[in-house]
Amino acid sequence: MVLAEAAAFPANEKVRIAIVDDDPLFRETLTENLTEADFAVQAFDGGEPFFHWLGDGGEADLVLLDWRMPDINGIEVLRRLRDDGIEVPVIFLTALSEQIYEEAALHSGAVDFVEKSRSFAILRKRIDLILDGAKAPGATAGGEEGQTRRLGELELKLDSSRAFWKNKRVNLSLTEFKLVQLMVERAGQDVTYRELYDLVHGRGFVAGSGPDGYRANVRTFMKRIRQKFRELDSEFDEIENYPGFGYRWRKGQS
Repeated sequence: MVLAEAAAFPANEKVRIAIVDDDPLFRETLTENLTEADFAVQAFDGGEPFFHWLGDGGEADLVLLDWRMPDINGIEVLRRLRDDGIEVPVIFLTALSEQIYEEAALHSGAVDFVEKSRSFAILRKRIDLILDGAKAPGATAGGEEGQTRRLGELELKLDSSRAFWKNKRVNLSLTEFKLVQLMVERAGQDVTYRELYDLVHGRGFVAGSGPDGYRANVRTFMKRIRQKFRELDSEFDEIENYPGFGYRWRKGQS
């Protein structure tokens, strides 16, 4: 049975958020907070009810996903979503704080990883950053040319956050697209770990262990981005790393 703790998503322009978490008190509290923030919320007590709802035509603009659940764990839920071609942004909300879990979540395609102990204000900031991601740095209004950025074999469609390499679609998440776009806008220049991390999480946010834990987070993103390009082109080497400082996209011909 599908556990729906809020009314079905209304036919308006509210952002639709699905919560998948087996903790009833947490679901109830988070649903109330998100509803008060003017989101349309649908909540489920596990992965199977969530997939049953999707199979019946349910749709979400963002998924807030727990890691440990009795039927299917969060990683398996995320993998099934991606295997089914569902590219909805996913934020993990979990009590697990070890860096290994964060890296596994990001490797599997999540756009963020937030500990449940953090305030709703922090989560709301993460949500706003992700939902506003289509307005990536350098995006402009206007005609098709203004919505397209080209550099060598790379083509970025800014209006739809889609990337193409040698005319083949690179299956980047929204967050990965934003990171690539930032480097491309500054091609040939070094972009620091902190700048890249702030683009994803917002200024002042810290994740990982120690004061420089954010660097491991950025390296995880970059490893995944490179892998996606190399699945299309084994000789892809446009992203250069400067250990201890950051990354750059090679300067090429626009």
